[in-house]
Amino acid sequence: MSGRILVLGATGTVGSHVVEQLVARGERVRAASRHAAPVAGAESVRFDHLDPSTHEAAFVDVDRAYVLVPSGYLGAQDILHPIFDRAASRGVKVVFQSVFGVDADDSIPYRQAELHLERSGTRWVTLRPNWFMDNFHTYWHEGILRHHAVAVPAGEGKTSFIDARDIAASAVAALRSDRFDNRAFNLSGPEALSYHEAAAVLSNALGRTVTYRPNDDETFVGILTGAGVPEDYARFLSSIFHPVREGWAAAVTGDVETLTGRAPRDLRAYAQDNTGRFAV
Repeated sequence: MSGRILVLGATGTVGSHVVEQLVARGERVRAASRHAAPVAGAESVRFDHLDPSTHEAAFVDVDRAYVLVPSGYLGAQDILHPIFDRAASRGVKVVFQSVFGVDADDSIPYRQAELHLERSGTRWVTLRPNWFMDNFHTYWHEGILRHHAVAVPAGEGKTSFIDARDIAASAVAALRSDRFDNRAFNLSGPEALSYHEAAAVLSNALGRTVTYRPNDDETFVGILTGAGVPEDYARFLSSIFHPVREGWAAAVTGDVETLTGRAPRDLRAYAQDNTGRFAV
């Protein structure tokens, strides 16, 4: 494997770390984003998941690709199938960022995408990360700063949160080796925490109280739509907390260590490393 590596979502939460870690290892990286934003050490290219006219140039001289769907999109399988087909037609290995738990039901859109990739004929690795620790400084950042609270419909369910840097490290390992080809990996952090417990970890790191305020689906949807999120996407986001409430997001796996050779970070390490993001 000596060609370029295409990274979709190269300026996003995970993709930015994937690019950084690949560049640090001397790989030639093509960083794809909707506006071809400059990325240090990489060649930037415009890539719009919904505009196939931007796809061909992105795949030229590429032999591996990290593929994901950015947040805000519904119908993942419809978006991903043409991208997988293009990769397969060029013999490009695909490392696909899917979603934790989707292998429980073949009718789930992300599982449909996984199956399409597996049948495409190209080499593949599927990564299924659990909920990101990074959500605390992205999606839930404003609530923590303004209201000192995380308000989501997670009930009392626990989640084995994972740091985006560990997802990226897993992706880099899969991109740079053929040892993991044609396998799926469920990525989690080292422990499962309730949102009450996660709030306590944040409180200790930040030196001020952060609480968890569980709400119901309709309240959550109302908060999101009030902030400008389209209702259909708000309802989708609400629906994915159902597995959390049921305890299905609490599983802890060793797959990060299998891929990277080291254990994943815990939430305490994440919080300590990101205290500056929560400065008042």
